[in-house]
Amino acid sequence: MHEHIYLASQSPRRLQLLEQWGVRCELLLPDDEEDAESLEVVLPGEAPAAYVRRVTQLKLTASLERLRRRRLPLAPVLCADTTVALGRRILGKPADEADAMRTLAALSGRRHRVLTAVALGVPGVRTDRTLDALSVSWVTFSDMSPGDIRRYVATGEPMGKAGSYAIQGRAAAWISHISGSYSGIMGLPAFETAGLLRAAHVRTG
Repeated sequence: MHEHIYLASQSPRRLQLLEQWGVRCELLLPDDEEDAESLEVVLPGEAPAAYVRRVTQLKLTASLERLRRRRLPLAPVLCADTTVALGRRILGKPADEADAMRTLAALSGRRHRVLTAVALGVPGVRTDRTLDALSVSWVTFSDMSPGDIRRYVATGEPMGKAGSYAIQGRAAAWISHISGSYSGIMGLPAFETAGLLRAAHVRTG
């Protein structure tokens, strides 16, 4: 039984969710010289599900290498990535406020997918074991006026968020319906993550 895991994510929401579920975790963040952002580049013609799974696996590979490079005690490593998709169009983190406003205008009055891939790497002496899962949820936005979008972007909340919004924040006021995993839309699906932790014999609670 593993008493704790490493969380290779800078997302405070993922850390908060794991702590709520009783999972002991330590952060395993990239070194300064690591180009973590380059892992999230979308390949030409890449489908949203393939993209989010591929990025998560790249993050896990880099994190397991980081674990060994730092000579830390071996324990499972958890990685996740979330993307928002409007059809086959991937809506990642906004480059700036203008980009966030364009994204929100595209989502206004429409239904879109939120895909979160989770991967758990269990390091071994000879080989690593990898477990993964994908959560797909649907989110419907009511109509947002240009003024609504402008004021929301001005709060700073959309920056650094896939799809330029946070469901647990001010954006909830315009979300009329969700179908799927609320925690998955936040960035870490409870059901799928719990299944991976059980399969890897990680203590929870």
